[in-house]
Amino acid sequence: MGDKQKIHATTIIAVRRNGKVAMAADGQVTFGSTVMKNNARKLRRLLDGKVLCGFAGATADVFSLFDRFEAKLKEYSGDLTRAAVELAREWRTDRALRRLEAMLLVADLNKTLLVSGTGDVIEPAEDAQAIGSGGSFAYAAALAYLDGSNLSAAEIAEKSLRIAGNICIYTNEQICIEELNNDRE
Repeated sequence: MGDKQKIHATTIIAVRRNGKVAMAADGQVTFGSTVMKNNARKLRRLLDGKVLCGFAGATADVFSLFDRFEAKLKEYSGDLTRAAVELAREWRTDRALRRLEAMLLVADLNKTLLVSGTGDVIEPAEDAQAIGSGGSFAYAAALAYLDGSNLSAAEIAEKSLRIAGNICIYTNEQICIEELNNDRE
C-alpha cells in the first residue's frame, strides 16, 4: 500500500424487533489520523422509503452502488434478496465495479442483508447485523440488548452505536437513525 492512507468511515447497525427494523450510523469520516467530518450521513431510504441502506467504505464508490442497488430493487419489483444477489454478482464480475471499496447493509421489513464486492450476500442468524470499523462492538452490544432488555429496535441501535463510539476511534456519537415498521403506509 505504500503511503496510501486508508479512510475509516463508519459504523452501521441494523436491529429488528417487534415488527420494526432500525438502522443507525455514526457520522465520522477519518483520513489517516485526522477526523475530516463528524456529521456525514451514511443512511439512505430507497424504493420510496421501503428499504433502508447504510454504507461503509469510500463515499464515491458507495453513491454509485446506491444508484445501482435502487435500480436492481426496481428491476426485481422490490425483492431485496434478488436485488442484493444481482448487485453482488455484478459488483464482483464487472471490471470497473470490482475495484469499489465498500460494504452495504440493506434492510426491508422482512430481512436484513450484508452485501459486499466479493459476492457476499449474508442474512444474519440474529436480529442484528453491523458493518464498519466499530461493527463488531455495536453487534455485540445489540445482541446483549436483544437478549436482556425490552428496548425497541431504534433504542437498541442507538445504544449499541454509542457503545461502539466509546471503543472504536473511527466511530463517533453523531448518530443518525432510520426506522421501518409495519404501520408505515
